Amino acid sequence: MSALFSPLQIGPLTLENRIVIAPMCQYAVAGGTAGDWHKGHIGHLAMSGAGLFIIEATAVSAEGRISPQDLGLYSDENEAGLAEALAVARAAAPDAAIAIQLGHAGRKASSSSPFNGGAQIAPEEADGWRTVAPSAIPHGEGEVPPLALDEAGMAKVVADFVKAAERSVRLGFAGIELHMAHGYLLHQFLSPLSNQRNDAYGGDIEGRMKFPLEVFAAVRAAVPDSVPIWARLSATDWAPGGLEVEEAIEVCKALEAAGSAAIHVSSGGLSTAQEIPVGPGYQVHLATAAKEAVNIPVMAVGLITEPAEAEAIVAEGKADAVAMARAFLWNPRWPWHAAAELGAKVAAPKQYWRSAPHGTQPPFRGFKHGQR
Repeated sequence: MSALFSPLQIGPLTLENRIVIAPMCQYAVAGGTAGDWHKGHIGHLAMSGAGLFIIEATAVSAEGRISPQDLGLYSDENEAGLAEALAVARAAAPDAAIAIQLGHAGRKASSSSPFNGGAQIAPEEADGWRTVAPSAIPHGEGEVPPLALDEAGMAKVVADFVKAAERSVRLGFAGIELHMAHGYLLHQFLSPLSNQRNDAYGGDIEGRMKFPLEVFAAVRAAVPDSVPIWARLSATDWAPGGLEVEEAIEVCKALEAAGSAAIHVSSGGLSTAQEIPVGPGYQVHLATAAKEAVNIPVMAVGLITEPAEAEAIVAEGKADAVAMARAFLWNPRWPWHAAAELGAKVAAPKQYWRSAPHGTQPPFRGFKHGQR
């Protein structure tokens, strides 16, 4: 039996297999509201057969968007747009487990999309706004510094996360991932490179993780126990003086104690001085370090592309699930092909059951001989 295609429990949520579609920003909307692009995008990935599909980083406020084209969940219009996109996906794949990642970009907000260079949009420019962060330290040289969050500003961020989480519950998402990675606001609090506060929310790791944990606790308290909440973390900044694995492990332990159903381990994104040793599975060792420290499921991500590689990560106990992002944009049917290679079965719409190449045993659950 394939380890990759065995069930996994994330809190109250049972996944059919251990393949996760990681969040991927699309930069394809106006005013935060999903439209036709997301109907197609979410719909076709929902049919992939992955055990869990986490839709892209979704801003909890307009000022929390990375770019003006970011998906949001801070208005009734945003909620209605996502409802329409999810209706399409659920018609095509009614049993798919679809979760959402909620985030706030902090000092990395007010940026142009990657398709347009990704540079900061100054507050006085069209579509720009003043960003916020733990400390008034810009992300890149020459950028307009963010405003350091005061008590009222931090309270607003917490309230925005809670409201977006409540909207997520109304939309029927199977789980909620809080974005504490890739240099965005909650990660900015965790890293000593971006958090140089001298109050209770700065200093050592206990102080720096205080605000992210407050956000997590508020969301956990506002969401029914039937909906699991977990976090995505950057386990290292890959930069001198930045967040290191040992401190990230303390955050993992604190999140577990606060009720996190899982930990999704990534890295980097905070510093322009980062030096990342990119290669196949380059972040898996970080997930393994987290898995050795906590008793909740840990997801590994980062240039994992081959079925045998993913199978080995799970079978050898390096992580409990394997998450992929770009690999799914390249091959939206990755789980079908992996199941065929590993001798497993996967859910797929019956309309596609006859798609397997001639001579290949279709790996689809429910398919019977003679149906070709």
